[in-house]
Amino acid sequence: MINNNSKGTVFIIDNNKLCGVLTDGDIRRLLLSGYKLQEKIANVIGGEFVYAYNTETYEQVLSKLKNSIKIIPLVNKDFEVVDYVYYDKDVHVPVADLDLRGNEFKYLIDAFLTTWISSQGPYVEMFEKNFAKFCGCEHAVTTSSGTVALHLALLALGIGKGDEVIVPDLTFVATINAVLYTGATPVIVDVEEESWCIDPKEIEKAITGKTKAVIPVHLYGQPCDMSAIMAIAKKHKIFVVEDCAEAHGATFDGKYVGSFGQIGCFSFYGNKVITTGEGGMCVTDDPVLHKKMVLLKNHGMSQERKYWHDVVGYNYRMTNLQAAIGVAQLEKISEFLRNRAEVEEKYKKLLLDIPFVEFQRDDLPKRKKITWLVSILVNENRRDSIISKLKDKGMDTRPFFYPLSVMDIYKQYAARPCQKSKDIAARGMNLPTVYNKKFEETVNMIRESF
Repeated sequence: MINNNSKGTVFIIDNNKLCGVLTDGDIRRLLLSGYKLQEKIANVIGGEFVYAYNTETYEQVLSKLKNSIKIIPLVNKDFEVVDYVYYDKDVHVPVADLDLRGNEFKYLIDAFLTTWISSQGPYVEMFEKNFAKFCGCEHAVTTSSGTVALHLALLALGIGKGDEVIVPDLTFVATINAVLYTGATPVIVDVEEESWCIDPKEIEKAITGKTKAVIPVHLYGQPCDMSAIMAIAKKHKIFVVEDCAEAHGATFDGKYVGSFGQIGCFSFYGNKVITTGEGGMCVTDDPVLHKKMVLLKNHGMSQERKYWHDVVGYNYRMTNLQAAIGVAQLEKISEFLRNRAEVEEKYKKLLLDIPFVEFQRDDLPKRKKITWLVSILVNENRRDSIISKLKDKGMDTRPFFYPLSVMDIYKQYAARPCQKSKDIAARGMNLPTVYNKKFEETVNMIRESF
């Protein structure tokens, strides 16, 4: 119960009456003093504990709360628990929260006890197999991060010096950095106003004789126009590497993102839909590309001849411990996606009357977005002050990524002015996807800041 309620405390009830309060600290102290986990609760509770009657005033209840006691039960005249009071002066609402209440700990301990804790072990293979199936692809390759996944994909496709790779202006810098790692030249293009994703028309304009690939980024969970992009790629014989870091489970025309191009790349960083702490994945239907990526991520070591290297490779491997967490996370991905979508819908209802708030589009043809973060557009002149006010109230929000073309180290790669991405980035912010009993209080904080 303590694991599930995330409060570190349980109330002990017998015959409907409160008979004790137990915290995770109490359990730790009992274990250190010699008690076993099998000990009956009745043998260890007793004595005084803090509670309050539901008829007491707010001031009376508050006086019972202190640094060591932040949660107390409220009882009625019959000593039945009817509610509780929780207080923390350092209230913090993160932009995203981890849910590790499934089999994560079980699989992690299993991997630990087998001593397979490095990059070999059954959970690595299991995670690859299960994630490939989830995406509708034949093969998957685990990596140590989403950035590494992009770099590995480009290497496997032979992208290098003298080549050009088209990227959207509005994206996290990992997208363009992966291109630069290969020695190729990135070409930055503008995005669509409606989807905030790379504009196929701008891709077409930017193609030259040196263009070898395009990286469509499914930004903030919104799928790119993959029909148009794949048609352009086929026409010009260029590769497509999908950046799906923020879009696990999003679909275009009923097909999962990551399964359109030659390779799809995912991130499992701590704030992503599913996480392994750090980590990434490449998915593909091409067995040759799969074999190349496996070779390159493992120091270029031959799979047939131990310690024999035909190519210069990299150590881009995920550990069995990380993969164990990933397997458990993937088991609950449908629940995670549903919960995040429900949070976004609640925001929409509760902020319906705020005239200058525009939510990310969810009605674009063929596109079924997922909620990674709750992404909105507000008045450009008020965005930063809203973020600042919410920060003062303990709420973590995020501005959109800066456009690549406004940063000194990348602006030289812009094919032409990218005004749409600049307008969107200046107005965009992400709201927390954390849902709890204080959600409406959280939304009220947002309303007040607007």
